[in-house]
Amino acid sequence: MNLRFLFLTLTLLSGLTGCATHKTAVLDQAIESAAVYLVEKTGENGKFIYRVNTDPQITVGEGYNILRHAGTIYAMAAAQQRAPSPDLRNAIERAGRYLQKEAIGPVPGSTNLLAVWSRPNVTRKNAPLQAKLGGTGLGLVALLSIEEMQPGFTSLNNLRALGQFLVFMQKENGSFYSKYIPSTGGRNEKWVSLFYPGEAALGLLLLHEKDPSGKWAVPATAALDFLARSRQNSANVPADHWALLATEKLFALENFPLNPALRERLTIQTVQICETILTDQLVLPDQPDIDGAFDKGGRTAPAATRMEGLLAAKNILPPDHPMQSRIGTCLERAVGFLLRTQIRRGSFDGAFPRAIRTIDPTAKSAAAFSRRATEVRIDYVQHALSALIGWEQTLRDGSLNPSHP
Repeated sequence: MNLRFLFLTLTLLSGLTGCATHKTAVLDQAIESAAVYLVEKTGENGKFIYRVNTDPQITVGEGYNILRHAGTIYAMAAAQQRAPSPDLRNAIERAGRYLQKEAIGPVPGSTNLLAVWSRPNVTRKNAPLQAKLGGTGLGLVALLSIEEMQPGFTSLNNLRALGQFLVFMQKENGSFYSKYIPSTGGRNEKWVSLFYPGEAALGLLLLHEKDPSGKWAVPATAALDFLARSRQNSANVPADHWALLATEKLFALENFPLNPALRERLTIQTVQICETILTDQLVLPDQPDIDGAFDKGGRTAPAATRMEGLLAAKNILPPDHPMQSRIGTCLERAVGFLLRTQIRRGSFDGAFPRAIRTIDPTAKSAAAFSRRATEVRIDYVQHALSALIGWEQTLRDGSLNPSHP
């Protein structure tokens, strides 16, 4: 039986596509097609076909990013929870086993730490063996997402050991070392990542839900508090969607009361990040190809990740917060852009290209931008899938309250 036909049939049977409006039906189809694309790009050994180009004249590189591998599992697990499918479940399990086998390993000199390693034979990069904070953070997120559908897929001891590595990488002030590189002595702070702290915090908070006795929420809270304090007086806070996703999870915990002052700091940071996102969005109805995007090249990943952040922010902020209506308006425009960019033909059906335009007038190299515009990477699809699933849930909850200028 054709894989796409099977997936659609299973979704229909689950009661998720009996939509009353064309708008919802289009969204259903977009989500289903993106999920099937990822299933079809999951190899028998669990490794993804990481990067392709819709232009057959362009040769793609062999590089592989294990962080994006883990992030893709997270999105696929959300799709499986939304509409269970044997093929999707099987692909998730294969990708999870690949993560366990090819990336997870002990930390030298330690008996209770496991990390997600970026190994040169996997990454195909001329870089030393290293464990990235975000890799282990997203590795935890991925494995704990699989636990939701298959308890025991990863032993609790191994999940705890991954959590311990994140704690080991945290400094006293709540910030983190971004990398652990054995050949340079271990924890390395020469490079600081924007997204790794939020990814680590989310992994720890999901581990707290699985293992509440482990006090994993404490270091996660410290990480988010550090970010909020460090950005307190900044006029230009980066669009850190992972921090918002982690904050949403923290605020939703029922067994971990938050200090009111900390809750206020994290709420302020949420507003700051949202302000950056809302300000950056392009409102260009006379240029419908990029209307709703966040850069003039019409890149899809920035739109999707900002949608993920705003969707989390809607749940963080009080329902009557004055920013809620602005968030609703931005989301409506962003989802319109994202749906217009999805490829709906041939072997790339369901995918999202890097950009909708082949020229970005603000890019440092127009030729380089053009060459990659038609590229499809698994994380482009992953983030779009996560954003569209979140948007669908918002529509179902009836919490959308956009403002229309």
